[in-house]
Amino acid sequence: MTNLRTGGELIVDQLRAHGTDRVFGVPGESYLPVLDALHAHSDELRFIACRQEGGAAMMAEADAKLTGRPGLCIVTRGPGATNASAGIHIARQDSTPVILLVGQASRAMLGREAFQEIDLPAMFAPVAKWATQIDSAERIPDVIAKAYAVALSDRPGPVVVSLPEDMLYDEVDVADAAPIDIELSRPSETDLAKLGELFATAERPLVIVGGSAWDREATERLQQFAERAGLPVAASFRRQDYFDNDHPLYAGDLGLGMNPKLAKRVRDTDLLLVLGARMGEVPSAGYTLIDVPSPRQALVHVHADAGELGRVYDARLPIHAHPRAMLAALEQGPEIDATRWCDWAQAANDDYRAFNVPTTTPGPLQMTEVVASLIETLPDDAIITNGAGNYTVFIHRFYRHRRFGTQLAPTAGSMGYGVPSAVAAKLRFPEKTVVSFSGDGCFLMNGQELATAVRYGANVVFIVVNNGMLGTIRMHQERTYPGHVIGTELVNPDFAALAAAYGAHGAVVERTEDFAAAFANARDSGKPSLLELRVDPEALTPVRSLSEIRAEGSSKA
Repeated sequence: MTNLRTGGELIVDQLRAHGTDRVFGVPGESYLPVLDALHAHSDELRFIACRQEGGAAMMAEADAKLTGRPGLCIVTRGPGATNASAGIHIARQDSTPVILLVGQASRAMLGREAFQEIDLPAMFAPVAKWATQIDSAERIPDVIAKAYAVALSDRPGPVVVSLPEDMLYDEVDVADAAPIDIELSRPSETDLAKLGELFATAERPLVIVGGSAWDREATERLQQFAERAGLPVAASFRRQDYFDNDHPLYAGDLGLGMNPKLAKRVRDTDLLLVLGARMGEVPSAGYTLIDVPSPRQALVHVHADAGELGRVYDARLPIHAHPRAMLAALEQGPEIDATRWCDWAQAANDDYRAFNVPTTTPGPLQMTEVVASLIETLPDDAIITNGAGNYTVFIHRFYRHRRFGTQLAPTAGSMGYGVPSAVAAKLRFPEKTVVSFSGDGCFLMNGQELATAVRYGANVVFIVVNNGMLGTIRMHQERTYPGHVIGTELVNPDFAALAAAYGAHGAVVERTEDFAAAFANARDSGKPSLLELRVDPEALTPVRSLSEIRAEGSSKA
């Protein structure tokens, strides 16, 4: 019996075989056979047509964070691929499994700088875990299977597959590949025994959690382990939903605008258990909290990728293990006596709660009170998304995540992430409340995906924090070159009117006391909605005004 299929049909059949149920992308003529095959299977493999490839790639990355399975994105060659590269960089730095399929010029045209031709494997090699091209339709099943395996294994990340246009029309008779099953790396009995020995002599232990490929079961096991051992737990940058922020053992997050007392606690701990995190530049405060290469703390570094162990830090005990497997193993031991550090753990939580108390900033609209209102209003499973900018410091410092899967924020620090990630979240979980934060500069980098939200009925509440400038860069300008402002002032549209033009609900909020009612109206509008929060430009951070930052910079000049 023949199984003759085109390359385009084979691509779609492999995605179905590996359990993918949606693909984000922007249609292109370079992969028409794939689009046709998607049309034939639209009942089980949904194609989400986005408005720009960067937004599509970020949606795929966000969807992968929420599901633990590779997010799929498909774009056309040349400008489509270069636009999508922003989302691929996020997937790399955030350790997110993403597969980007890129239509390419026909095989006979390659090497001549054909229309929109780019050497895609060479272009993506520095940022992707693997970048390849399929030159024969017969190779589609095994290459796509490998793409899933590479994206999911060890430290997850992005894979890019180039698809020459003519190859997709070729007809071949070839079997589908079997679904990929990734075996998690596990700690050895020796690893657990050595960990027990380190806990036996510790006085001030601290756990830091981060990385990717966690799930709700892992976070529940983490909480049980922390409670059994009385251990304070801190979250790495933008991984705050790995541990209940209301829990008495929560110590805060290692992000931008970090609690100075938490930074000191990391330096002062005598046993630092890092579960899944790489401890890169942001959570390590520029590699100052943990000495490189030899930490002063007894560092136990648990990571799914053996290549990450010892790459920056010479750990006392490196453990090659997936965090999910490590936490499962910790259910069986070692036995830990928590009596020695009860006061230490209590002080860690006290410091977090003191840092979590709302501050007052210039102007009639207080971002700390906006966040406090959301804590009171939103259900525990509400998903909060954001891009990059000083406005995110208010969210990360004052919002309290209580469940896994409620935070979508790029550790790569990419602007433009808040809108597309929220659309992906609402399409994945239409029953959940999804709130997206963007700055005025951040929103206009991928705000076009508001059209995607309207098209597919993704009823997100988009919040645009408008202070009329690129606040983070302005802050650095004032600190380093006070008064020498260039390029950071913004002339913005009426964001509420823009939302209405898209077919969404739009409103402007200028005072704290008006926010709660405006949010309720937006949430209940029955359509995507946008709230423009007009904040005082002086309210640059929770603790420093724009003028104070400029004055500090001038005093150092």
